[in-house]
Amino acid sequence: MAPLIALLAGTALARIAGLLGVDALDGWHPALRVGLALMFVLTGVAHFASRRDDLIAMVPPSLPRPALLVTVTGVLELAGALALLFPATARPAAAGLALLMLAMFPANVSAARRRLTLAGRPVTPLGVRTVLQVVFVAAALAVTLGG
Repeated sequence: MAPLIALLAGTALARIAGLLGVDALDGWHPALRVGLALMFVLTGVAHFASRRDDLIAMVPPSLPRPALLVTVTGVLELAGALALLFPATARPAAAGLALLMLAMFPANVSAARRRLTLAGRPVTPLGVRTVLQVVFVAAALAVTLGG
């Protein structure tokens, strides 16, 4: 749920800053880019912090080198977050992040089916996770196509 909160709060705060006179954030499109960037910083850092082992465990057993996959996806999330902050790179970054989320979704399915934990708590149930995934991908597509 933290990524959703980061997306919504980051977008809202950036939009408020735009309304208060920060020209670079004047509009929903730039505010959404900030919200997505915040979300991906949060999720990207998790690939290298205390939740790393849980994320490695989430990788479907059929995939090779789960630790490397978690590292690569974390780097891509952080690079994408940075690229979202620059208008020239925001759209391709958002498109790439949407594809990355789709590619990583099977790990969430696998984790839910295997009843894994994340930070000592059960992973998000698959139905809820699917709805969240749709929201996250839709936000990335809004940045890709909007603006």
